Amino acid sequence: MKLFYYLIAILFLTSCSSTSMIDSWKSKEYSTYTPNKILIVGLTDNLTARKIFEEKLKTELKNRGIEAIESYDVFESTFTSSKQTEKDIQNEVAKLSKSGFDAILISAVKGVDEKEVYSGDTYQVDYYWRRFGRYYHRYQDVYWKKGYYSQYKVYHIEASLYNIKEDNDKSLVWTAQYNIVDPKQISTTVNDYVNAIIKSLEKEKVITFK
Repeated sequence: MKLFYYLIAILFLTSCSSTSMIDSWKSKEYSTYTPNKILIVGLTDNLTARKIFEEKLKTELKNRGIEAIESYDVFESTFTSSKQTEKDIQNEVAKLSKSGFDAILISAVKGVDEKEVYSGDTYQVDYYWRRFGRYYHRYQDVYWKKGYYSQYKVYHIEASLYNIKEDNDKSLVWTAQYNIVDPKQISTTVNDYVNAIIKSLEKEKVITFK
């Protein structure tokens, strides 16, 4: 079992990034719901990542016959550069609705975990090291060898789709949680993440490929 977990950790570290869906939920109220015009919101202070995410998701949604617009083309700079009250946000949603939007898909980082994994030679199961001398000799590097452990980050990200024509507690159509492990390149990571979102939306029959 330890060998299995070690191999999984190495797999994460040797890939550019690994995106996996942890959980998803779709409201029973929207069993036949299909959005027509979606505002895409990447909630991050990394402008490059936000633009790549919103543009990529826009392209994928358009391929499925859904009109989609990036938030950075819609929101005023003052809206994202200053803290908004709930009333301010509701006023913005009302303006979006008047402009023909019927849904918002928002993505946000919910948390980041720092992880580490042994970066030495191939792992051996415990029973192999029946002598203390062999065991100590092999793993004593922990005391003096720099980089004995490798650190990586796991980003916990949530994506949610809201029906903005419904101004109540039932406006949430779909939501899913994802883990992104050790992202290196923004474009590759975003592509993997967007593909995971699209796959989930198609599985839940919120969108279909046309």
